[in-house]
Amino acid sequence: MESPKIRIAIVDDHALLRNGVAALMREFDELQVLFEADNGKQFQEKLKQNPLPDVVLMDINMPVMDGYETTAWLKTNHPTVRVLALSMFEDDKAVINMIKNGACGYLLKESSPRELLMAIRVIHDKGFYMNELVSDKMMRSLTAEAKPAFSKNEVTFMELCCTELTYKEMADKMFISPRTIDNYRESLFQKTNAKSRTGLVLYALQNDIVKL
Repeated sequence: MESPKIRIAIVDDHALLRNGVAALMREFDELQVLFEADNGKQFQEKLKQNPLPDVVLMDINMPVMDGYETTAWLKTNHPTVRVLALSMFEDDKAVINMIKNGACGYLLKESSPRELLMAIRVIHDKGFYMNELVSDKMMRSLTAEAKPAFSKNEVTFMELCCTELTYKEMADKMFISPRTIDNYRESLFQKTNAKSRTGLVLYALQNDIVKL
């Protein structure tokens, strides 16, 4: 028994590229291209006239209603429809924002038709297509969000590092031993990946831990 075709829609404001992708996807027997749309608004209108697609190939930068907004709208209103972002942008912000808005995968427009087909298959069958591009961006995002926690004394130590006090004078001011000051310094070097007092001060200022 023949498996039902994977129904797709393509949303992209570049007509030539969109038509080209549609023509390529029609070459694959397992896919059915339901419709194309110039932007999110037109996509919403065409949804009223067509069956729901299984997978939507979604551009990001579009007039009227862009890919971020359209993907978020789909996640809320048609959560069974899965979005594969198809874009020229490979910066962290674009990838992470599309994933956060509900995209199930992200491919560059320079990808081969076979890779695009594989991504559609995986998203349809398993729900998410995790390629190297997405995994690298997500790992960097998670690492950036996982900021270390600092104790009150560690924050005080970083504040004092921003002054001209010596480590011995810091110990006196905090009523602790020079040995404890050394422990704070080494612990903070590990938490922040700083290699020096100057690096620690820069980290504290850049992350709004200390305000001068």
